[in-house]
Amino acid sequence: QVQLVESGGGSVQAGGSLRLSCAASGRTFDTYGWISQAPGKDREFVAAISWSGGYTTYADSVKGRFTISRDNGKNTVFLQMNSLKPEDTAVYYCAARDYCSGYGCQRPYEYGYWGQGTQVTVSS
Repeated sequence: QVQLVESGGGSVQAGGSLRLSCAASGRTFDTYGWISQAPGKDREFVAAISWSGGYTTYADSVKGRFTISRDNGKNTVFLQMNSLKPEDTAVYYCAARDYCSGYGCQRPYEYGYWGQGTQVTVSS
């Protein structure tokens, strides 16, 4: 049974930092991603990483502020979020899929497995 369990969300002031974690179990996927969903909006791609090769890709809105990484030994994917802005406020989902490349990894609804999400709230 595949499980993706997020943790690390919370409330911070603008300019602050949070580190999200995603503990994966059940099987290993080629690609893990973080997808956000703000109230009343569609799900948006944030970042993705390949499990074997260390390939990463980011949404333009988070480049230079967020860093995705993984610990294969612990089957865990991380999202370090720095210089947070109020517009980053959303539920952040960990998601997994089979192989993708380039912009193909940035389509949220092509991820087949999802965690329950963790709330990130950034106040001004």
